[in-house]
Amino acid sequence: MDAAFPETEKLIRLSRLFGCSIDYLLTGKEQKTAGEENDLQSVFYFIRSCGCFFLATSKGNVPHIRPMGFIGLWQGHLLLSTDKRKNVYRELIENPQVELAAYHMDTRKWVRISGRVKEEHSRDAMEEMESLYPMIGQEYSGEKRQYLTLLLLEAEQVQFL
Repeated sequence: MDAAFPETEKLIRLSRLFGCSIDYLLTGKEQKTAGEENDLQSVFYFIRSCGCFFLATSKGNVPHIRPMGFIGLWQGHLLLSTDKRKNVYRELIENPQVELAAYHMDTRKWVRISGRVKEEHSRDAMEEMESLYPMIGQEYSGEKRQYLTLLLLEAEQVQFL
C-alpha cells in the first residue's frame, strides 16, 4: 500500500525468505535476470522465485516426478530436504541420479538441472535450510528430527530454456 517501508533487518530476512534481492522487494524489478548466468546462485534465486520445482527420480525403470518446495544453496551446491520415511528418500538412496525442473510463470523460462544427490549431514547446512524455511525446524522438532535429511545436489548439467 506504499504506506511504510520495512526496517533494513526485516528486508534482509524477507529477501532470504523469498530468495530475491532487497532491490526486488523495494521496486519489484530484478537488477539481473536469473538465467543470464548458469551459476548455481542464479539458479537458486530463479527456482525460489518460481515457488516450487519438480524433482524426477526413478525406481527401476519407472520415473517418478513430484513437486518439491524447499531448496537451499550451501557451499556452491543446491540443497534439498526430505523426510527419510518418504518414498522419494528411498528412491534417491537407491538411485541418486536426478533431474530437477522449475518454470517461472512471469518470465516463461525453465531451468533444468541434472546431477546426483548425496546426503549432507553438516550442521551448517541444516542451519542454512532452517534460516530459509523456519517451518522445517518447527515441523521436525523433538523425536521427528531424526527423519529430516538434507540432500546435496551435485549438478552435472544446467540448462535455462
